[in-house]
Amino acid sequence: MSAPAPTPAPSAALTLSDVAAELLARYPDAVIVSTCGFTTRELFNAADRPENFYLVGSMGIAAPVALGIALARPARTVIALDGDGSLLMNLGVLPLVAGAGAPLLHVVVDNGMHESTGGQATVGRADFTALARAAGYAHAVRVEDAAGLRAADLTPRPALLHALTGPRTGGPGRRVTHTPQQIVERVSTALNPVAA
Repeated sequence: MSAPAPTPAPSAALTLSDVAAELLARYPDAVIVSTCGFTTRELFNAADRPENFYLVGSMGIAAPVALGIALARPARTVIALDGDGSLLMNLGVLPLVAGAGAPLLHVVVDNGMHESTGGQATVGRADFTALARAAGYAHAVRVEDAAGLRAADLTPRPALLHALTGPRTGGPGRRVTHTPQQIVERVSTALNPVAA
C-alpha cells in the first residue's frame, strides 16, 4: 500500500517571488545556484548580483553545482534554489549532499508542474522533506505560506526547505542577459575576491 500523496498547496500559496525575496533578505551574501527556466529568471529579476549562479539551460544540476561550491567554500552560505521537476530529475543528489555533510541549504520550490516548459504536471507532489531525511540531511522543513517561510529554522545543515507554491500568475520576467561565460566569471570573482 503506497503512502498518500502530500496535500496540494492552498489557494493562498507562496510564490516563487516570495521564496526568492526571503532568501535574498535572510542571506544577502549567499551564493545562490538557481535551476534553469523561470526559477533562474525570477532570481535574476529579483536581484542580479555576482553571487547568483544562473543555470540557464541545465535542469537537474542546481544541487550538484551548489554542493561543489559549498565543499570548496565551507565558510560561505551556499543555497541550491531548485524546482520540484528539476530535483525529480536527479534525486540521487540527496544522498551525495548528505554524505558530504556540506553546509548547504537546499531549497525546493514546488508548484507541482514543469512550469517553464508549458505547465505539464510533475509525477505528483513528492514529500521532499521525507526524502531528504531518509537520505541523511541534518534538517528538513516544509512550508506552505509566508509566515511559515519566515519562521522556518534552516539549521543545521545540510538542510532542505520544501516550499509549496502555487502556479505563476504573472509573466516569467526578463531572461538572464549574461552569457554562461560571464556568469561563471562573476561567481568565480565573488568567491575569490582579489585583495586590495
